[in-house]
Amino acid sequence: MSWAGPDNFPATSLADNLDKKLLVILRDGRKLVGTLRSFDQFANVVLERAIERIIVGELYCDLPLGLYIIRGENVVLIGELDVESEELPPHMVCVTPSEIKLAQKAEKDATELKGTMRKRMEFLDLD
Repeated sequence: MSWAGPDNFPATSLADNLDKKLLVILRDGRKLVGTLRSFDQFANVVLERAIERIIVGELYCDLPLGLYIIRGENVVLIGELDVESEELPPHMVCVTPSEIKLAQKAEKDATELKGTMRKRMEFLDLD
């Protein structure tokens, strides 16, 4: 009895996703959306009409990239997007690239401040 039949796994190859809209998450945390046009044995992929989707809190911005080649070693996850459903929740607000850069900087500054505050509090040994 074989458990690895074709019905058990929805997609076992990138070939099943050719010409479909995909979300690709990279090692550095970037999220790319585009149509899969090509791939190779190393999972290098080519996306057409690619965009980088930057999300900060409830703000987002789609930066157009065009035809984009991604080296396979940088790919963490590839998933098919449902083209008929809404891509983002309705509460998300689309902003300009300059506004999203400001939001990213504010988020980074807040994270760094939190880290420095944690270091300052380590001497209390609250655990």
